[in-house]
Amino acid sequence: MSDPDELRPGQPAPSAVTVAHIVYALHACAIVLGITGAPTVIGSFVGSMPSIAAVILNYVKRSDARDTWLATHYRWQIRTFWFALLWLILALVLITTMIGIPLGVGLLVAVTIWLIYRVARGWLRLVDRRPMYD
Repeated sequence: MSDPDELRPGQPAPSAVTVAHIVYALHACAIVLGITGAPTVIGSFVGSMPSIAAVILNYVKRSDARDTWLATHYRWQIRTFWFALLWLILALVLITTMIGIPLGVGLLVAVTIWLIYRVARGWLRLVDRRPMYD
């Protein structure tokens, strides 16, 4: 009889799944902090300790998920952080110009919705033990 904790080929270690859940929780915490107290959700997302810790944790632990369905979640989480930072920089550049203020503010709102979607969609797929990309 086989050990129930024994890894099957192509299956991630339970600790790697736990880390992915923690990262989604940290990102969700950063969004909540942004909604409740920061000037912008996206600024809180890329500049708060929960998200910074999350992206560092992603980079440190992503090798544990390599060659499994979970690797897509690590990639999704890392890309969410870096694209949010890119969109924040673009919005700030737009806001520094008088003409770009409405575009910059609109971009901040759109990225806030995008962040909520990315975290929710990723976490729901992780709970279902499904890869991000079918």
